[in-house]
Amino acid sequence: MSTTNWPDCVGKTWQEAEAIIRKEYPSISVSFLADGSMVTMDYRSERVRIFTDEEGKVVQVPMIG
Repeated sequence: MSTTNWPDCVGKTWQEAEAIIRKEYPSISVSFLADGSMVTMDYRSERVRIFTDEEGKVVQVPMIG
């Protein structure tokens, strides 16, 4: 079974998180957003959003959708 979320990425830099995710899904679309950014609620199986703080650290569990 494939991973659909990566709780171990919280606290890492966005670069570290992207590398972890791309090991399993090399061609997935990865978006980097500031924590609290407004986003659409549509589900997309080819997308992962990474929410970061001002220092570029991941603050929410990245997940497919």
